[in-house]
Amino acid sequence: MSREVLLVTHTGRASATGHARRVADQLIAAGFVVRVLAEEAADLGVSDATKVAGGLEAAAGAEIVIALGGDGTLLRAAELARPAGAALLGVNLGRVGFLAEVEAEDLDDTVRAVVDRSYTVDERLTLDIVVTHEGQVTHENWALNEVAIEKLAKERMVEVLLSVDRHPLSRWRCDGVICATPTGSTAYAFSAGGPVVWPDVEALLIVPLSAHSLFSRPLVTAPTSRVTIDVVPESTGAWMSCDGRRSAEVPPGSQVEVRRGVQPVHIVRLHPRPFTDRLVGKFGLPVHGFRRPAD
Repeated sequence: MSREVLLVTHTGRASATGHARRVADQLIAAGFVVRVLAEEAADLGVSDATKVAGGLEAAAGAEIVIALGGDGTLLRAAELARPAGAALLGVNLGRVGFLAEVEAEDLDDTVRAVVDRSYTVDERLTLDIVVTHEGQVTHENWALNEVAIEKLAKERMVEVLLSVDRHPLSRWRCDGVICATPTGSTAYAFSAGGPVVWPDVEALLIVPLSAHSLFSRPLVTAPTSRVTIDVVPESTGAWMSCDGRRSAEVPPGSQVEVRRGVQPVHIVRLHPRPFTDRLVGKFGLPVHGFRRPAD
């Protein structure tokens, strides 16, 4: 049985397409069937690759989905890897690339690890999101990092009621609310003042955005919790965004329910690197002090 890999590339960068061609050529030489998305095929120019449509079946039967780009490319690749249950390997060609496992200079070793199957796979918690309005489901979605419910009108706050496990907890006038996973704790939620949560911790995060309230601290709940955010009928409407990629309008009187996702995302790990080291490296955290040695 042939081994298959799907490549997802940030084709807007010449360096990314060059790296993708290099990875494709090496994998094909090792006997892999390499798939590329049809809309990216012309830019990649890999004649021996198999073109596939970018739908939910793109990664069906593939062993690994390799994303070459920044975190945005990896999130796009996650949309294809998740329904297929395929492992997802990120190659950072962006700036921080927090979700990526390797850097561009490690490509040759990365391909060898894929060929030799010398990697492990982490299971990452996801979110399932259901929006209802007047008792009817109006939207369903999912997220690997976070779902953000934000005010629709720039000049006005949105008013929301937060409940956990169907028990009301707090009502805020705010710019919005973020519900994040541990994976997403270093993304939008982190920028909004939320805590960094180690990825092997199973939990759901709730981070209010500029809430006009005395009680508006970030919260961490159990992974089994059911988090609901009601956009109160007297409020202006809101806008919901999942991983910054999939969005929908949330009119007044709607309820957004967030629960642990049924389908996780599987992330490839090549090195047993502690998460602490990843934080220090990606964020450039000072760990050696600021005092200069005495002359």
